Amino acid sequence: MKLSREEVLHIARLARLGLSEDEIDRMSEQLSNILDNFEVLKQVDTADVPPTAQSIDLRNVMRDDEVAPSLPPEDVLANAPRREEDYFKVRAVLE
Repeated sequence: MKLSREEVLHIARLARLGLSEDEIDRMSEQLSNILDNFEVLKQVDTADVPPTAQSIDLRNVMRDDEVAPSLPPEDVLANAPRREEDYFKVRAVLE
């Protein structure tokens, strides 16, 4: 499915993108190729494939919490632009 120049410009406008002439031509070709690939996928028989929300098994990739000593405040605040005692000093962001 070949996208026209007007369709590419419309998509770019929706995405708030400014495209040069070269980019318009390149996007037309690339987006057309993507749509062609979806046409191929539409032909795949998925009647015996159960619906799924996840293509791979979910598993927890977090490591176990382990108690470890903290860094000393001097090391943590060594490069702080502003500090007050053992705390970072920042401007208030809420009233």
